[in-house]
Amino acid sequence: MRAVVYRRTGAYDVLELEDRTPHQPGPGEVLVRIHRSGVNPTDWKARQGSGASQPVDPPQVPGHDGAGVVEAIGTGVSSALQGARVWVWEAAYRRPDGTAQELALLPASHVLRLPDTASFDLGASLGVPFITAHRCLTVAEHAPSRLGPGRLAGRTVLVAGGAGAVGNAAIQLARWSDATVITTVSNPEKAELAVAAGADHVINYWEQDVVAEVLKVAADGVDMVVEVSPAANSAIDAAVIGRHGCVAVYANNGGNDLTLPVRDLMLANARWQFVLLYTAPALAKTTAVEDIGTAVASGAIRVGQDAGLPLHHYPLELAREAHSAVEGGAVGKVLIDIVP
Repeated sequence: MRAVVYRRTGAYDVLELEDRTPHQPGPGEVLVRIHRSGVNPTDWKARQGSGASQPVDPPQVPGHDGAGVVEAIGTGVSSALQGARVWVWEAAYRRPDGTAQELALLPASHVLRLPDTASFDLGASLGVPFITAHRCLTVAEHAPSRLGPGRLAGRTVLVAGGAGAVGNAAIQLARWSDATVITTVSNPEKAELAVAAGADHVINYWEQDVVAEVLKVAADGVDMVVEVSPAANSAIDAAVIGRHGCVAVYANNGGNDLTLPVRDLMLANARWQFVLLYTAPALAKTTAVEDIGTAVASGAIRVGQDAGLPLHHYPLELAREAHSAVEGGAVGKVLIDIVP
């Protein structure tokens, strides 16, 4: 089978396409024939490493997210999964067998059935962005632990960077849960994407006063902020967060250090919560996966231009270019097509 691997950390040219012998599933495992592999920022960051190039042993197949068909199952796995269409999440965390290959060996707990009405493109776009967004929307002090119709009714959510993959996911999940959604973007094209995703109010932060515009919608402040640029937006977040509100930080775009007005935030009993999918509590992740599965089955989650998430397809042999596109800030979702 064909697989993309890297044996050293470094730039995207460490990725190599090679033929490998697929593993057979052991107890609790499944072998999935991958149709689509999703590429996320964490994929290129893990591949790049944190400094000088280091050896990777065993060699790593990148890709946490994907979608395909279960080819074989190990002992202890429900026979109902045999031949099932599935989506895959967190495939490569502390495991060498990611989704950028034709056959991926995975724990059965990391695959979820994909309805016939849902495309492989959708399935491969779910894992990292949507689980992260789910966590961001459920960590506030009085937030529900589950999402779904009515769960966020009466709440206002501010999504920073609504045209990004996690931003798009947060908008879709918040609207599915009946929140009022405000989002910020940097240009009219991204504004159109945020509206397509379902945002109620879109603010161009280059042309408008974000704090003033947010407080027009939520005079007492917002209940939740889904934040991609905490250092750049700290003053805005502090000014718009409501009493008992929560700023959920899932990335450090624009800087790694932030300054906050402690006294003002004490008065609001506000919370700053830092979010990383891979080290999030296990229950939070399994709950998110279940809720996302429910949303997919109900048709509440979409991908593509009309859903505010343009898709960019690359064949497996152009995995380097796919990684480069994500590293370069491609707007939308980058997918590697293993099956055309």
